[in-house]
Amino acid sequence: MKTISQSKCTGQPRHRCSTPQLFHNSTLPFSNSTENSFIWILTPVKNMEKLMIVCSSCGVVHWLAGLILTLVGSIQAMPVTIMPATIMPVTVEPVTVEPVCLADTTAKYSLTFTGMWSQAAFPKQYPIHRPPAQWSPLIGVTHSSDYHIWQQNEFASNGVREFSEKGEAWTLMKEVEAAGEHIQSVYGLFSAPAVVGGMGQMTSEFEVFSRHSFLSLMVRIVPSPDWFLGVDSLNLCEGDHWKESVTLDLYPYDAGTDSGFTFSSPNFETIPQDKVTQITSSSPSHPANSFYYPRLKTLPPMGKVTLKKIKSNQIFSMLMEPTQFNQTGQEIGNDIEDSLTNSTPLDCEVSVWSPWGLCQGKCGDSGVRHRTRYIHLQPANNGVVCPLLEEEKKCIPDNCL
Repeated sequence: MKTISQSKCTGQPRHRCSTPQLFHNSTLPFSNSTENSFIWILTPVKNMEKLMIVCSSCGVVHWLAGLILTLVGSIQAMPVTIMPATIMPVTVEPVTVEPVCLADTTAKYSLTFTGMWSQAAFPKQYPIHRPPAQWSPLIGVTHSSDYHIWQQNEFASNGVREFSEKGEAWTLMKEVEAAGEHIQSVYGLFSAPAVVGGMGQMTSEFEVFSRHSFLSLMVRIVPSPDWFLGVDSLNLCEGDHWKESVTLDLYPYDAGTDSGFTFSSPNFETIPQDKVTQITSSSPSHPANSFYYPRLKTLPPMGKVTLKKIKSNQIFSMLMEPTQFNQTGQEIGNDIEDSLTNSTPLDCEVSVWSPWGLCQGKCGDSGVRHRTRYIHLQPANNGVVCPLLEEEKKCIPDNCL
C-alpha cells in the first residue's frame, strides 16, 4: 500500500474526511471491501501515535467520528496525578588550590632538630639500654607541591618502610632521586647526623626556590618498630616573599609496616600493610602500647624543628657536624631543660588477681586464704601509686588433721 500525506475524498462532503484524526492503540473494523479502503500515516508525537487517515471511500467516517469523540471524552475524564520530583543531595568536594609562589629569588635556611624524648615526658617503657633512646640521621627534601616523601593516611613506600624500620636510607634516597629525574618535582636532598640520646640537637642547611618551595623530612625513633617524626610539605613561601622563621612541634607517626606495640618489640610485619597514621595518647588503644597514656588528651611533643632564613651575606654550607654536647643533650639551651618540668604522669599498672589459695588453719578454728597480684609498671612523675598486692579472707579449713 502506498503512503501519502494528502488526498481528497472524491464525491464526498468535505467535512467528512478532510481532517486527519488522532488515535492511540485503537483497532478499526475496516472492511475488506475496496469501497471502504483507507490509507494511514503513523507519526510519533510525544510518546503517542498520530494516525493520519486518508480515505478513498469514506463509508465509515461517521463511525470513526463517534469513536474519536468517545476516546477523547474518556481521556479528559481520567484523573491525572503529578508526582513531586525527588531532589537528590549532591556532595561537592572542595577543591584545594595551592598558592603560587611569586618570590623571584632562592632562599637559604638553617634547620635545627631538637629531640625532646625524655624519661620525664615519656616514662612508659622508656628505653634505657640495648639500645637506649636516640634518633637516626635526618633525611630532608625540598620539592614542589605535587611530591610527597611520605603522607598521612597514605601507604608508605619501600624506602619509607626501610628507613622507619631499620634506619636505612639508601632506598629512600633512590626514590627521591628518581622523582627528581622523571617528574622534576625534587629540588634538593639533604641530611643531618644522628643524635645519641633522646634529648639533643642536630643541624643542617638547605635551599629552596619558587617552583620548589616545600620542605619534607623524616627522622626515625630508635628503638621502635616503624615509628618516626616528620614534616610533610611545609610551604616556606608566602606570596612574593619567604618566611623568616618557622617552629614546629613534632609528634610520632606509625609507618603502617610493623605491628609492634612497644619501643623494643621484635619485628612483626603488618600484613596487609596499613597506611601512615599519627600515634596519640589513646591510639593505638592498647595498654601495652608505649605511647598509651589514657589520662592525657594529647601527647607531649617528642621533638621540634626550627627553621631560620639565612641572610644573603651569611656563609652557606650544606652540613654542620654536631658537637659532643649537641649529641648528649648537654648545654644546648633552655629549650630542652624546660621540657624536664613538663613531666607526664605515669600510673601504676598491676596484673589481675591470682586465684584464692588453700584455706590454712587448725581444725575447729577459722582459717585464712590469700591471693596476690604483681606490678606491671611502676608509677612515675606523681602518677597513681600501686594498690595492695596481696589480699586475705577468712575461711573454714576443709582438710585438717
